Amino acid sequence: MKIYRLSFLILAALSLGCSKDDAEYIENPQFDLRVPANFSEPPEFPDNPLTTAGVALGEKLFFDSKLSGDNNISCATCHKPELAFSEGSALSTKGISGKPLLRHVPTLINLAWSQNGFFWDGGSKNLESQAFAPLAHEDEMFQDLQELEEELKAELEYIELFENAFNSEIKINLVMKALAQYQRSLIFADSKYDKYIRNENDVELNQQELRGYSVYLDNCAQCHQSDLFTDDNYHNNGLDATFLNFSNDEMFLGRYRVTRNPDDIGKYKTPTLRNVAITAPYMHDGRFNSLKEVLDFYNSGVQESETLDPLLIQNNKIGIELNADDQEALLAFLNTLTDSKYL
Repeated sequence: MKIYRLSFLILAALSLGCSKDDAEYIENPQFDLRVPANFSEPPEFPDNPLTTAGVALGEKLFFDSKLSGDNNISCATCHKPELAFSEGSALSTKGISGKPLLRHVPTLINLAWSQNGFFWDGGSKNLESQAFAPLAHEDEMFQDLQELEEELKAELEYIELFENAFNSEIKINLVMKALAQYQRSLIFADSKYDKYIRNENDVELNQQELRGYSVYLDNCAQCHQSDLFTDDNYHNNGLDATFLNFSNDEMFLGRYRVTRNPDDIGKYKTPTLRNVAITAPYMHDGRFNSLKEVLDFYNSGVQESETLDPLLIQNNKIGIELNADDQEALLAFLNTLTDSKYL
């Protein structure tokens, strides 16, 4: 097993409105981010390298309901460890307003490798800035950031944790950095598939799972690239034929909302297939309740539009046709991607 050793923390005032006062050289034990043998090495984050104190602070913040305006909702309210840091409903109503969100809550799996934007349309460039949106949104955590800073400063434990992690007093941009560090520490790579592919503990896939692995390689791997099981990119997978007849039009235009490129209309980020058996429902709007519904959709429900991904047009037919046996085999393989470490 490789261990990717990150250098000692050197905070630089390069992002999130950091002041020159933040740019201090601090010795703080590095966090040994585990890099599984079947993974590539993750990118470095020189503006926010992982440290043991930073990850610990981020974990405490992640589970602390003080981050919400009414002090009742934490990040973990909608990103539940037992559901691989997903939420379990199509459109969550667990936010402070109780209103359904406009998009399905994504899982938080192996984000240390994600480099191409966050949210379903890539509306945030990095994890450090991503957290601002749910914290401030009126239907999610609806927290006044200045008020949050004062709440945290009222606790001696947080004062000490920020000093240990960043050699600094409590600042909102450091809250975001700590949350990002914790999320990047969440590595999912100990499923049955992983042990098989790494030849660990004599783990073998059975005949049906091996057939399903072959079906995956032939039909799914171009977008759900192993071993992260995502290409970290955006695709129109044919969920809808038109995109302008919805309410809240901008939220339903996919990647176009960010890029303003017409070629990106209807494109959403490829979710990972890791732990997919326990992160139902599926798609950016949670419209499918089961993996069987997903496979049936790809088999006969894909809708044509100008930006439909060419990968979904095979032999002049739209979709991915799998017979019943291949579907069952693929479902068996997908279940081998469940890693229960954090569940």
